[in-house]
Amino acid sequence: MSTHPGKRTANVKITLNKRNLDALEPTDKPWIAWDDRLTGFGVRVQPSGAKSFIVNYRAGDGGRRAPNKRVVVGRYGRVTPERARRLAQELLGRVAAGEDPAGERARARVMPTLGEAFEDHMAAGPNRKESTNRHYRNEVRLYLGDWLARPLDAITRRDVEARFNRVTREVGWSPANQIVSLLRSIYRRNCVDIEGLHNPADQWLAGGGRYHRPARRRIPAPAEVLPRWRKGIEDAVRNPATRDALWFGLYTGMRREEVLTLRWERIDIAALTFRVEETKTGEPLELPLTRQLAAVLERRRAAAGGMPGRARPWAFASETSASGHIHNPQHLYAPIALAGGARFWFHAMRNCFITVAERDLMLPRSLTKRLVNHARPGDVTEGYAADWTVEQLRAHAQRIADRIDELMRAEPEGPIEPDAPVGEPGGP
Repeated sequence: MSTHPGKRTANVKITLNKRNLDALEPTDKPWIAWDDRLTGFGVRVQPSGAKSFIVNYRAGDGGRRAPNKRVVVGRYGRVTPERARRLAQELLGRVAAGEDPAGERARARVMPTLGEAFEDHMAAGPNRKESTNRHYRNEVRLYLGDWLARPLDAITRRDVEARFNRVTREVGWSPANQIVSLLRSIYRRNCVDIEGLHNPADQWLAGGGRYHRPARRRIPAPAEVLPRWRKGIEDAVRNPATRDALWFGLYTGMRREEVLTLRWERIDIAALTFRVEETKTGEPLELPLTRQLAAVLERRRAAAGGMPGRARPWAFASETSASGHIHNPQHLYAPIALAGGARFWFHAMRNCFITVAERDLMLPRSLTKRLVNHARPGDVTEGYAADWTVEQLRAHAQRIADRIDELMRAEPEGPIEPDAPVGEPGGP
């Protein structure tokens, strides 16, 4: 049998083994040698000499009227003849079962991967805060990293259910809720654009899946925790800038990122005010500086001269971080709790501030909401009132700070339950 084909290359049949494949010679046009043992299995020889194993078949039940389709199963040299024959047998078996491997590959080429869909989702929110973008990327990397190369239609309801349960078991209810919610959002745009694509997170919910109900973390009475937090922070936090950032959060009830990203350009020491531009509610926040806050900022200003250039714009600067400011001090929560004897996490200071204002000093809720920049409720009558001015807030903010100082210096009212956990509860 000739291995030098003429015009009728389809009639060239040989046993596709290493010896015969090595003997096949290229011509000025591509040609195919078919296997004489497995119908539809062949090797295509390119003018360059490259040889690729192929499978030829007709899809569907149309017999010889069905369209002829071809799938490449591997390149000779990277795939052995024996391996290529097994792959060809598997593909032909799928064809016999009614599948269309070539069609599936074509659809996969136009179907975005989860990684591509995620980047599309990120690009669709140009006004999203950079801290939120970092949070989303970190979540996807941690909890969906092994799915990023998969086409969107290759992720199923059962996959979502298994991943939700795994994240819940290994990390906690909050990250599990967040990652499925993010996955649902990533799919939403593509389900509109791609006909027949289903959102596996929606299917999980429709099939009975449920997000975990949020479990709000509560703190004991401020009189119990404030003396313990003061001791824990003084004993466990060695970095003065980090310690001052925690004091600033305690005296203001501000969110962690609002404190850590405070810039000097937004602080007016002479007027005793400061401004927070990027807040969770999207509304800039102007607040008075109490005596306690002014003392914190005076210490930070005195230390700013020795900082590198990238750190100087920030009130709570860091010599080591790439951004120039202190980042999440979560690694200190457990040492603070251990040294002080009470659970501690940053947001707990916000809870404590609000509790002191509303339960201890009996200040109006609308005033407390303004001080901590809390989201406005759907109460129409509250929206009629003019906003609090900075000067109206000043005396009340000072009362809260003084009361916090008073409680921190007092003896705790009672012991914390011995079985209460220390550190940040409920996961990272």
